[in-house]
Amino acid sequence: MSLLCKKQPPDAQGRIQHVTPESVGWRYVGFDAYQLRKGQTLQLESGDKELCLVLVAGLASVKTLRAEFPGIGKRMSPFERTPPYSVYVPNNDKVEVHADSDLELAVCSAPGKGSLPARLISPADVGVEQRGKGRNKRLVHNILPDDQPADSLLVVEVYTNEGDTSSYPSHKHDQENSEHETYLEETYYHRFSPEQGFAMQRVYTDDRSLDECMAAYNRDVVTVPRGYHPVATLAGYDNYYLNVMAGPVRLWKFSWEKDHAWVNSEAYPKAD
Repeated sequence: MSLLCKKQPPDAQGRIQHVTPESVGWRYVGFDAYQLRKGQTLQLESGDKELCLVLVAGLASVKTLRAEFPGIGKRMSPFERTPPYSVYVPNNDKVEVHADSDLELAVCSAPGKGSLPARLISPADVGVEQRGKGRNKRLVHNILPDDQPADSLLVVEVYTNEGDTSSYPSHKHDQENSEHETYLEETYYHRFSPEQGFAMQRVYTDDRSLDECMAAYNRDVVTVPRGYHPVATLAGYDNYYLNVMAGPVRLWKFSWEKDHAWVNSEAYPKAD
């Protein structure tokens, strides 16, 4: 089974990506992406999942069974590089999303326990940080990190400039019951500026029983069931990706691939 999920033409609901645990053969992470026209309304039910609705681009009004968030959104392109508006939805809830403009919406899902209320995650709630140095710099927006309330989901978006790498040095988080790692499945929803661009992403394990390199284009999804998963951008094209992670323990704990960990050290000659 390929780890690359190509963008599909919008269906009647505007959905262009549909990743479920069943479709990719894992246990926790689900991901959908929608392109809605202005005035279009989307109805969702969370069932036994918790959801994080991320407004990748555009404006919306969101209503759940017990909460309303009218007139949210600000950025009209993810490449404005400002943090997004998002809405957290617990399991056993219903959601109505009205597109107040053309809307690109990501729906992230993972098992929920129903212990938390629906809430708005505004740009002011999103942690912003710069990581890396030299040709390994990236801008990170922590939408739903492990120090903020949720049952399973971890959600983050990352910007990588043309010619740079990210999710690098190669790291992995695929071990259960380890003091060094947590088991986290992960999806990458890729966007590019200009839109015809692509990036190379490799997913591989130490023993190379999994070793797949993919050209991810605009609005493609790469699934990472295990192993290392670096991204390399190409000249002329800036890259954005939205990451969704979940597993049995809601903690991002990873280990570096030993061969490349030196890129984090002072031995890497490029200055910030």
